[in-house]
Amino acid sequence: MQSLTRFLGDTPLRIAIRLVVLSFIVGLVLSALGIRPYDVYEWVRRALLRIYDMGFDIFANSFSYLVAGALIVVPLFLLSRLFKLGGRRRQE
Repeated sequence: MQSLTRFLGDTPLRIAIRLVVLSFIVGLVLSALGIRPYDVYEWVRRALLRIYDMGFDIFANSFSYLVAGALIVVPLFLLSRLFKLGGRRRQE
């Protein structure tokens, strides 16, 4: 039970209550915007169909996606490590 609490960040009951409250608030906002649950379902379904229709093109372009993502991720990772390293030196 302790590992579940650690994973969730709080007790399961409190997390369940938070999720119910947040779901209610998001539902109210979506209702105010005129978005119905079926609309969300249809949007997700159409998005998944578009991804499926792309077929294996995504694998053909995967290297270019990898390079494009690495251009953002690697420098941010290095900067975060440098800032963390600088913080350790100050503490010592």
